[in-house]
Amino acid sequence: MDKMGIVFALLGAVLGALMAGVGSARGVGLAGEAAAGVVTEDPNQFGKVLVLQLLPGTQGIYGLLVAFITLSQIGVLGGNADISLAKGLLYFLACMPIAVVGYWSALRQARASVASIGLVAKRPDQFGKAMIFPAMVETYAILALLVSILAVFGIGGINV
Repeated sequence: MDKMGIVFALLGAVLGALMAGVGSARGVGLAGEAAAGVVTEDPNQFGKVLVLQLLPGTQGIYGLLVAFITLSQIGVLGGNADISLAKGLLYFLACMPIAVVGYWSALRQARASVASIGLVAKRPDQFGKAMIFPAMVETYAILALLVSILAVFGIGGINV
């Protein structure tokens, strides 16, 4: 039972990277399908639709960042990986914002990106406006990233 703290902390780090990564992989794939259709009709739009396709991929990066920070804080990446059950549960909870919001926002951002790719297909001159729609979804992924990072760093100073 004395090793359960590290188990929960690792589970949080893994879920942060896993869920945000799965959401991003699905999102980039969906947007890529739409982008390929546009490029089939107009190869000159490749650069614009590629940017829109890549946007749902950021959540996976955010999840990976939170996982690395957590692994470093709990001593898995060099150090002593012996933490209490209470602290392990705190780390687990700290990783949940990016895990859950990262997953869902990547999928929702993909839908916005697909719609924006359709806009660029019909009105290439409206690329700047088309970028705004999926970028608005990014805001919530960034907020979840900040909450997870602040929580993970904040746990280090707690004595439990």
